Amino acid sequence: MSDKQARVLPRAIIASMAFVSGFCIMTIEMLGARILSPYFGGSLSVWGSIITIFMLALALGYLLGGRLSTRNPSANTYALFFICAAIFSLPVIFFADFIMEPIFLAIEDPRYGSLFASIFLFFIPTSILGMISPYSVRLMVESEKDSGQMAGLLYFISTLGSAAGTLGTSFYFVLWFEINQILWGSVIALIFAGCAILLSDYLQNLNTRSPNPSYAKKRA
Repeated sequence: MSDKQARVLPRAIIASMAFVSGFCIMTIEMLGARILSPYFGGSLSVWGSIITIFMLALALGYLLGGRLSTRNPSANTYALFFICAAIFSLPVIFFADFIMEPIFLAIEDPRYGSLFASIFLFFIPTSILGMISPYSVRLMVESEKDSGQMAGLLYFISTLGSAAGTLGTSFYFVLWFEINQILWGSVIALIFAGCAILLSDYLQNLNTRSPNPSYAKKRA
């Protein structure tokens, strides 16, 4: 494992991104039941459908993110995860009724209706968000010696973000904002995170390319 590949971004940026991804995952999951309830109710089975789809999507995301992290990891790919997750979250805002209504009409049992609706609404963006954690670990680890420590730290930060997203959404956001406003907040946060990664990478490359002032002075 080479240091050059691992040090794509500063550790503070990677840690912040892990927090943001965890926050957004749980924000969207907590809103899931509110989104599905007009068609399928708010029973325990609906929550079970949402949690199941989120767990499966995250599991797939962890797998894919881990594989992608072995193929020359870069800040551009890392930023793309956030931007794509934001883009694929937009159907939840714009097309939720359009997606849920035919499912509601086709499937009488709300258990299976909510399961299929959760797949169409949440599976893709959640899978993409799941790719972020293993990719973050790959970017942050500098050597095999500290790989376990860095992985533990990142999952700790990501889980803190998830806890903050759960508490913030269930205690405050749903009281202050409409569901779509909260979703827009998550989309904007993800886009901002992707742009912050690209900006950080650009500035880091700019500093790397800048000539040493003392060396330039000697040459002059």
